[in-house]
Amino acid sequence: MAFPTISTAALRHLALRPAVGIAFVAALGLPLGGCAHKPKSRAGDVASASITSIGVNSYLWRASLETLSFMPLTQADSAGGVIVTDWYSNPSNPSERVKLSVSILDRDLRADALRVAASREVLQNGTWVAAPVQAATVQKLEDIILTKARDLRRSDIG
Repeated sequence: MAFPTISTAALRHLALRPAVGIAFVAALGLPLGGCAHKPKSRAGDVASASITSIGVNSYLWRASLETLSFMPLTQADSAGGVIVTDWYSNPSNPSERVKLSVSILDRDLRADALRVAASREVLQNGTWVAAPVQAATVQKLEDIILTKARDLRRSDIG
């Protein structure tokens, strides 16, 4: 399944926007196929960063929330590791809107423990029409979240 792409301006806005308040609205379910829990690494192993009280990797969770903090949220389930945004339009391009969902699939801080899906629509003749999102855009967003998660972990290790 090919994911639509967010424009470069919207992605830059997403990557550079500072954290702001988050609104929790309604629930939207997402399947989390392929979720598996690995055995805990030895006690005191800070590198695994797998000890959480929220059900998923806390660094990936925090990094995802910070990255998406400027978008209105419809769901944020820390136990299941799912974050779903509502439609967001960049004020500089109001004829385009984006909706994202992030799934955190593991308790360990690993690249394959994060999945991002995006939908994009453009306004044509007063109607929102589905538009493609490039897979590279989704990959870039995953990279932004992973980099933030690693930075959070490094700052905690000290």
